[in-house]
Amino acid sequence: MSRNEALQPRHELGMVGLGVMGRNLLLNMAEHGFPVAGFDQDPAKVEALRTEGQGMDLAPAQDLASMLALLRTPRAVMLLVPAGAPVDAVIGELVALLQPGDLIIDGGNSHFKDTDRRAAELAGKGLGFLGMGISGGEEGARRGPSLMPGGSAEAYQRVRPLLEAVAAQAGGEPCVAHVGPGSAGHFVKMVHNGIEYALMELIAESYDLMKRGLGMDNAGIRQAFLGWNQGGAGGYLMEITARIFARRDTRGGQDLIDAVAGVARQKGTGMWTSGSAMELQVPAPTIDLAVAQRDLSALDRQREQAGLLLPRATGLHRHEGDRGVFLVFLGQALQAGMVMAFAQGMALLGAASERYGYRLDLATVARIWRGGCIIRTPLLEDIRAAYGRQAGLANLLLDPELARMVLAREEGLRSVVAAGTRLALPIPGLMSALAYLDGYRSAWLPANLIQAQRDCFGAHTYERVDMPGRFHTEWEGE
Repeated sequence: MSRNEALQPRHELGMVGLGVMGRNLLLNMAEHGFPVAGFDQDPAKVEALRTEGQGMDLAPAQDLASMLALLRTPRAVMLLVPAGAPVDAVIGELVALLQPGDLIIDGGNSHFKDTDRRAAELAGKGLGFLGMGISGGEEGARRGPSLMPGGSAEAYQRVRPLLEAVAAQAGGEPCVAHVGPGSAGHFVKMVHNGIEYALMELIAESYDLMKRGLGMDNAGIRQAFLGWNQGGAGGYLMEITARIFARRDTRGGQDLIDAVAGVARQKGTGMWTSGSAMELQVPAPTIDLAVAQRDLSALDRQREQAGLLLPRATGLHRHEGDRGVFLVFLGQALQAGMVMAFAQGMALLGAASERYGYRLDLATVARIWRGGCIIRTPLLEDIRAAYGRQAGLANLLLDPELARMVLAREEGLRSVVAAGTRLALPIPGLMSALAYLDGYRSAWLPANLIQAQRDCFGAHTYERVDMPGRFHTEWEGE
């Protein structure tokens, strides 16, 4: 290459934010033959990119202007910075440097309403914008993530070859697709994370039932997770859970899991999912409870005090039945709970698609989640098939095949919930999954009493089963 050719703007994409995700995704792009550039305000991160990218067609930049000068036109810039004000700050700097026709991609976990606002503002300046969910963590970014871009189809086509090249592969297909207009990509990623919260809670409750309910050691618990990972409850989260129970602590010489504090943090996407579900009036109790349990875990000092004042009754510390049978039931309960978590999340996506005009293809969503992402599981093939059989499926539980799968595991779920109650162990995720099943399939619910109560104390009126309209009764009369 001549000196003049080397100076020509030719890089396919510029990355702003060279933390773990941004740097690894940029290395992934370069490794697939795409010349790329990167910038971060932290010089140490720029230097890390330079070191790790040696021998690749990759250009670390010292400032935004010099990075943009490397990019071919129309330019494409991806942001992987913390959600909220940092995204707006970077966009503000970019707007002063970009030209109409250039494209900004927000690859962070931005709230979907912020994405809609930014897209409208940038469109007014002639700039394209994609809000893209990315799942897979550090390893996924480097080796192949699941990508969920949303925005204009034209903007997606600009970067489609690059995204398809770096995405994970599942069944010979790249785990990326243009999911819909506007903030569709970030909404889909938000719900992905809500489902992730629920699955992690179900797995954690299963651990508790084995540890405190059955008195199993870490080696035995690991074997249980290894076994379930080979069956219908398998997937990435089950795989890494088994791996966690095999790790020794280099500091204390014990199993590392026993050195980890029982306090789970969150960055907000689970809470956003619950809030959106309530706003759209879509029941998502297993996701809601998963968020609540993380909040409860943070009250560690209060929980210690409560444990002294409210001790569990004597004799409730161990399951007295057959351990082998219980573990079979627990595996069934886990799989049934997973179906409920996905059913709630996919129902929320369906409602959001209608409300916000996303035009989501839920079969496509299931397809791109099959590889690279945190919630990948063989169950997604069944989910994809369900939407293939009925594109407008309102709820996964209405698919005959998935319904049969759940019914075959109902006894296990019900037995485990009953045992957890007797043992006084907190398993709200599994309990909510069972309650969701029982509530969703119940043609009659006691909400008629709630209607009557609301009319009695607030004259809110009620509907009748025998005639249309809304009615009010003077309840203080005869």
